[in-house]
Amino acid sequence: MSLRNDAALEFLLSRRSRPAKTLVAPAPTRAELEPILTAAARTPDHGMLVPWRFIVVEQPAMARLADLTVETGQRLGKSEEDIAKGRSQFDLGHLAVVVVEVQTPSPKIPAIEQTYAAGAACLSLLNAALASGWGANWLSGWASHDRTFGEMAFDLKDNERIAGIVHIATEGPRPPERPRPDLAEITTWVSE
Repeated sequence: MSLRNDAALEFLLSRRSRPAKTLVAPAPTRAELEPILTAAARTPDHGMLVPWRFIVVEQPAMARLADLTVETGQRLGKSEEDIAKGRSQFDLGHLAVVVVEVQTPSPKIPAIEQTYAAGAACLSLLNAALASGWGANWLSGWASHDRTFGEMAFDLKDNERIAGIVHIATEGPRPPERPRPDLAEITTWVSE
């Protein structure tokens, strides 16, 4: 049995994402972000395919992405409200890490496992940022699921797609705790 890590367990039992709209400057520097990215890259990875990569979006690039979100929303026929909401994550953003899923053909590792690993990298990144004392929030949204947006925003290749966008900056006002799932309702015990 491994040694118990009470501090890590307490962190996981109390972790709470911070809404991106409540994050304030400053954001982590490149040196401060490096251990967070290193921790995120330690995600479980069946077959060692590394089916993800990171794109760090610094504050000066946010305006370009906000404008591209508007163009994408208009092309997709989104409502003005949807466009404004989609744009706001970049208008308000200080720093974000885009986790890109990279699918690699493999006879042993199904595509779905690669998708799960990219999602796990998103969660590891989020938790590493929170554990480092930053506020962080994992977002996606309609623009990030649009192939053309991904290609224009981040030069994604045919085998790539956005798994998540994790905004990281200084924690602003703390949101109230939200309801959590009832463990008894979501757990089945199998003993025979």
